[in-house]
Amino acid sequence: MSLVFPETLVLVGAGKMGGAMLDGWLANGLAPEAVTILDPHPAPEMTALAREKGLRLNPPLAEVDPPAALVLAIKPQSLDASADTIARLAGAGTLVVSILAGKTIANLRARLPAAGAIVRAMPNLPAAVRRGVTAAVTGRETSRERRIIADSLLKGVGTVEWLDDESLIDAVTAVSGSGPAYVFHLAECLAEAGAAAGLPPDLAARLARATVVGAGEMLRQTELAPAKLRQNVTSPGGTTAAALDVLMAKDGLQPLLTKAVAAARKRAGELSG
Repeated sequence: MSLVFPETLVLVGAGKMGGAMLDGWLANGLAPEAVTILDPHPAPEMTALAREKGLRLNPPLAEVDPPAALVLAIKPQSLDASADTIARLAGAGTLVVSILAGKTIANLRARLPAAGAIVRAMPNLPAAVRRGVTAAVTGRETSRERRIIADSLLKGVGTVEWLDDESLIDAVTAVSGSGPAYVFHLAECLAEAGAAAGLPPDLAARLARATVVGAGEMLRQTELAPAKLRQNVTSPGGTTAAALDVLMAKDGLQPLLTKAVAAARKRAGELSG
């Protein structure tokens, strides 16, 4: 994978997601001396990483010039308090990449009027193990060169899906942004069902975890559709078919998950601004 990184980068917010992205960038060749981290309360491991790699951590703001790329990874509710500081760093030559949930390009543009280009992205938690998927959308002013840089920054933690319509971000949030929690809950429920069937709880938990991990790896390694994989493991009249008769009933998993995603999408729209 050949990635194109900016000459200088400021990361605002180095929590779990910001830290995961930084790890991916460094692993894929971003020069440590190009990076400045701004975080009022960095975790001890981030302080240690900055010391080990030679990253600039919380230098005086007067010494920080507008970078080629400014990545916003703070909590969305912190944007208003940080807007003045961020705005000083977003110059005409700056590509802003925001992973702030609910903050639209128009909202960011209003706060960062001098920014050269803005990309809004929605990564998900598996970015922490470089298996994330990120949906992204660009402002109209974003050049091809800057989009390539944004793509490289986001691919540092997984795959990227580019959207033509920003309004799809709420649905993305409901599917892939919140989706890992649905899968974790599936593992919880499967473990509880195993215990209810008579397995020792710790064994049921291990089996459920390994099953979800293994099935996910099969999905990753094949181009077969999930429906085809399901069919391949289902023998007519067998045990899997008996279970699927329940899960695929009119009141089964699909309508429940559709309702859950709709609720998450609605909430994402309520939080937008």
